[in-house]
Amino acid sequence: MNDQAPSGRAGRGGRDAKRAARLAAAAAHIPFITRNIPYYEVLSEEGLALIEHNADTVLEEIGIDFKDDAEALQIWKDAGADVQGERVRFPRGLCRSLVATAPREYTQHARNPSRSVVIGGKNTVFAPNYGSPFVRDLDGGRRYGTIEDFRNFVKLTYASPWLHHSGGTVCEPVDLPVNKRHFEMVYAHMRYSDKPFMGSVTHPERAQDTVDMCRILFGDDFIDPMTGKPKTVTTSLINANSPLTWDATMLGALKVYARNNQACLITPFILAGAMAPVTQLGTCTVTLAEALVGMATVQLINPGCPVIMGSFASSISMQSGAPTFGTPEPAQVLYIMAALARRLGVPFRSGGGLCASKVPDAQAAYESANTMLPTCLGGVNFVLHTSGWLEGGLTVSYEKFMMDCDQAGSFHALLAGVDISENGQAMDAIREVGPGKHFLGCAHTQANFETAFFRSSLADNNSAEQWEAEGSLDMVARANAQWKKVLADYVAPEIDPGVDEALREYMDRRRASFPDSNV
Repeated sequence: MNDQAPSGRAGRGGRDAKRAARLAAAAAHIPFITRNIPYYEVLSEEGLALIEHNADTVLEEIGIDFKDDAEALQIWKDAGADVQGERVRFPRGLCRSLVATAPREYTQHARNPSRSVVIGGKNTVFAPNYGSPFVRDLDGGRRYGTIEDFRNFVKLTYASPWLHHSGGTVCEPVDLPVNKRHFEMVYAHMRYSDKPFMGSVTHPERAQDTVDMCRILFGDDFIDPMTGKPKTVTTSLINANSPLTWDATMLGALKVYARNNQACLITPFILAGAMAPVTQLGTCTVTLAEALVGMATVQLINPGCPVIMGSFASSISMQSGAPTFGTPEPAQVLYIMAALARRLGVPFRSGGGLCASKVPDAQAAYESANTMLPTCLGGVNFVLHTSGWLEGGLTVSYEKFMMDCDQAGSFHALLAGVDISENGQAMDAIREVGPGKHFLGCAHTQANFETAFFRSSLADNNSAEQWEAEGSLDMVARANAQWKKVLADYVAPEIDPGVDEALREYMDRRRASFPDSNV
């Protein structure tokens, strides 16, 4: 028996090692993307102004319900809004004038300063999947997520050169009590990564726990000596209860983060046809109205506190009511909302690798691509769900996570724009080669050999014979091997042992202070 692998397979390890080294070198010290390409616009000035006018009309004539939050109602009454029961109507232009105090961009500080991100302006920050109760992998299929899965995805995010942010609820660890799982989730982001992260929003006390743990993690650096305010070290997702409703849970978390100068990502979650009209302008009108109120509430509590205007808008199947992804209409909504955010002067969140497919197949790939491309062309500043999303968000897939991360790398190259330097013009190469020859051996090609093109870590571009010799693996199988290797090679970032001990003591003390609950 011949113990040697086929020659094609034998060379694979060396190629993989070189490719990994190139990827690491290319992605080193890129904490976020600064775009060098223009924004893609789909609506004229007249159309954008019309949506703004209609959103103000909705706020003035119809209003927004604030459910079970007397404090929020009083805040708005004191600000001059018309409060009747739980319905609040806003003088035309009031919300927009309040949002003017929010910054165009802000820094979210990471515990490793080189990982801090600037959100807003021409910058794009990629974050992973969020909120899925199920996980899937090629070996075990679909199952409920656990805290081990949660930690795994934090580690995979930390290891990826193409993801800039650790995210938040990467999956739901349903093996932990609902009212206590936030401790281990926030701690996982703090311990197993040194990238910036999101906080808990499912209860005001859980938001406060996030803030208190951040105080421990950042220590003396938590307070900015220039302002006397806490530094912004979390960005947390606050969803409106569309249509035209804010509930006490989200408002409670919003108030905690606003008072502690932590960024709030204000996102109406809209399935067009269910929580908003079926038309693009109708969806944008409802989204803008709800987001304006959320961002203005933050500014009333703490003027200048960072906010992100979010838009999560999907179409639905008019036959079944199921959400659909990667379709043209939500892409148009994304482009419009991005333009409206720029006009308002706040960072914008949308997009991601969204799909309805149950497995990481061709449907998952094209639907995700059809969402990620508008995300990058439209000018999204904070991209949640960049990697791993399946089944309309119900499931996060290990294999798709790796496939999406690979594509995120290609979008780094797209957003970098076109090099017009002397090297980019390549006139020396054209002179050297002249007519009728090739450029493979010229000095310019050799000098740019490593960095000329984005190189996928998963795509197979070899001959059919070599592919067969290496096992005839499809993309999913290659992604399966990749995530396992990344976890096997994972090395945790260093953390001060005293800080780590203080975090664990805080969590133990808080968990012991109240009983387990599944609500």
